[in-house]
Amino acid sequence: MTQAVEAQALWQPNPLTVGDTRMAQFIQAMGQGSYGDTWQWSVDQPEIFWSKIWYFCGAVGEKGTQIVLDADKMPGARWFPEARLNYAENLLQRRDDGEALVFWGEDKVKRRMSRSELYAEVARFQQFLVAAGVGEGDRVAGYLPNLPETLIAMLATTALGAIWSSASPDFGVQGVLDRFGQIEPKVLICVDGYWYNGKPVDCLVKNAEIVTQIPSLLKVVVVPYLNDAADTSKIAHALRWDEISATGSSAEVVFKRLPFAHPLFIMFSSGTTGVPKCIVHGHGGVLLQHLKEHQLHSDVRSGDRLFYFTTCGWMMWNWLVSGLACGATLLLYDGSPFAARGKALFDYAEAERMTHFGTSAKFIDAAAKLGLTPGKTHDLAPLRAMFSTGSPLSPEGFDWVYREIKQDILLASISGGTDIVSCFVLGNPVLPVYRGEIQCRGLGMAVDVVDDIGQSVRGQKGELVCTKSFPVMPVGFWNDADGRKYHAAYFERYDNIWCHGDFSELTAHDGVIIYGRSDATLNPGGVRIGTAEIYRQVEQLPEILEALVIGQDWPPGRSDDVRVVLFVKLQEGHQLDAALIERIKKQIRDNTTPRHVPAQVVQVLDIPRTKSGKIVELAVRNVVHDRPVKNVEALANPEALAFFRGRSELGS
Repeated sequence: MTQAVEAQALWQPNPLTVGDTRMAQFIQAMGQGSYGDTWQWSVDQPEIFWSKIWYFCGAVGEKGTQIVLDADKMPGARWFPEARLNYAENLLQRRDDGEALVFWGEDKVKRRMSRSELYAEVARFQQFLVAAGVGEGDRVAGYLPNLPETLIAMLATTALGAIWSSASPDFGVQGVLDRFGQIEPKVLICVDGYWYNGKPVDCLVKNAEIVTQIPSLLKVVVVPYLNDAADTSKIAHALRWDEISATGSSAEVVFKRLPFAHPLFIMFSSGTTGVPKCIVHGHGGVLLQHLKEHQLHSDVRSGDRLFYFTTCGWMMWNWLVSGLACGATLLLYDGSPFAARGKALFDYAEAERMTHFGTSAKFIDAAAKLGLTPGKTHDLAPLRAMFSTGSPLSPEGFDWVYREIKQDILLASISGGTDIVSCFVLGNPVLPVYRGEIQCRGLGMAVDVVDDIGQSVRGQKGELVCTKSFPVMPVGFWNDADGRKYHAAYFERYDNIWCHGDFSELTAHDGVIIYGRSDATLNPGGVRIGTAEIYRQVEQLPEILEALVIGQDWPPGRSDDVRVVLFVKLQEGHQLDAALIERIKKQIRDNTTPRHVPAQVVQVLDIPRTKSGKIVELAVRNVVHDRPVKNVEALANPEALAFFRGRSELGS
């Protein structure tokens, strides 16, 4: 048995103010006694619950009387079949002089935009889209940083009933073509370049090459970010963003009220196991789920200042921008999170009086390794909540936040994914935060942990599943007319149950621990081990900057057993010697079990990761076993794979 995470409460809601939270007000309004009671009611009575969410969270649109048809089918349930609404209309309800957004591009660019200014810009860009021939169901693609223009283009697109899709400009040409080539956009919005860690990165050559290979494009808009006079002459169908703003007239935004399941976003799977899957999400499901998660689980209120460090190739951008529907000001950032000697994001938090700070578990770990002490170096008095996702947040990560950022803060480790553009398990302002645990299962989400035969288990590891349908399930996959790809992605393992692919545990507090992806789970001697259990121990050692662990088929040529192999990237100035290897093994052995101890520890210069920062155990496992990696374009640093190929240490 793996040593259990300590059941230690690091934070408790303040009894004097917890009643002011939207979650507490919702529980009281629904006549429920506790969060546990409310969650059970929400999954037992989904029609009543989701109808109440529509009204309580202030969704704009026509709800209709029918809430769900074929609720017991996954996939196949049809939510709010009579509803008519528009996602963008809900985000642009307010047209006053309050701040809609603040933008920082590292330390190079700072901009602000009021709600009325945002509305006017959306109206102008929408006029351009209509003139370009974009209509309901057409695709518009953004190959962009997290800029105000990205938000404007998305809102103008979705208000029309066209479909928005985006990728980050650090994707290579093939990575973009693998995504946008499948969905055939009519319009592409791109950027002349961007700043990263103080250096300009030009994108014009990449843009020109991409445009020549997407024949569906009618117009290309280039946003001047590095250079106001960016030369677009070598890009077919291109004009600059400022040319649109200068000629467009201010008018009303046209909001087409659409069916609940009308496509809103096309999101892409990471693509590390093949060409990315194109996941289609609808207006109503995204809106209701984000309203619920922002207002109730995150306690985002009108006037709050919401930040998430994300690129436009990660679903957290879509999650972030929905904060406009709550009346929050969006704090957008583009660039390195470690600019300004690692303090850029905390400088931003202080200067803009950030109330909600979102980041990744890897950022928290790296900030701790850098010895940052933001609670001492910065005024973070307005900060009420910190979110962490992307990978499991270690118990030591929890400790660092409460020790070095703030003691009175809701630390919400959250987990879901692109598949649902939201969360299955997440934070809660009315519950304690326990060390190493995600606080709760989301309202309306019938989340459970099951064993190999599908039986519910508690206090032991199993598969994270969802046993009932929910409104933000994908509308489907693009170019998957018979639904086979969609069914294969989530429903092949357990009949009529969503299997999410996370190796997890439900705790005594009804919280959740995630041990890593199920497909990366180690299985030495037939015992399943979550990779996060090993990372937690290894990354406590000061010499270790980062680690990656795989199961290597052993003996070679057999696939019925594996041995654990640990790769480590060391802090500058350190080398992997026999003494450090023994310390690593002892740390793991003393705090887990002998089965967790790696058979081999190997030093590498870098560790490959996706564009959103997730390490890619499966790609490394393929390299070690001399199998092809199907889509290296999905990686931020594909050159790192070379450090794992042909290692002599793995032959003995």
